[in-house]
Amino acid sequence: MNTADPTLTSNQGAGIVGSGVGDGPGPEVMAASSLDDTKVYSSDGEHVGEISEIMIDVPRGRVAYAVLSTGGFLGIGDTLHAIPWGALVMDTDAKCFRLGLTADRIKNAPGFNKDSWPGMADPQWATTIHEYYGRDPYWTGVGGAL
Repeated sequence: MNTADPTLTSNQGAGIVGSGVGDGPGPEVMAASSLDDTKVYSSDGEHVGEISEIMIDVPRGRVAYAVLSTGGFLGIGDTLHAIPWGALVMDTDAKCFRLGLTADRIKNAPGFNKDSWPGMADPQWATTIHEYYGRDPYWTGVGGAL
């Protein structure tokens, strides 16, 4: 999906905006590790953090979440946020992700720290996260329940 509208995302996959030109494969298929440390900007243009992990739903072979790291210094005191993959838009020109929420809404999102990860496979927790970001759970429709 190459489009000029950075607010347009699919429910399941991350949207893509920009020219799509870059080094290596992509932007449709990319190594998850190449997205680590990619900056994330809010709908009001504020830099809110970086992608620290891409979480894979192994049985379904799908991206479950991107983990956004906010705050802290050199990894100390960071707050982590699970962001539904479909809530992100990859901007290939700016080499960043955009998230269709204000910086305040992102900062107030449910978070966790690196020593206390939530039960990512817990359907109740996962559904709450998807609802917060205005997305249907990625596992609905294809592949059944979490």
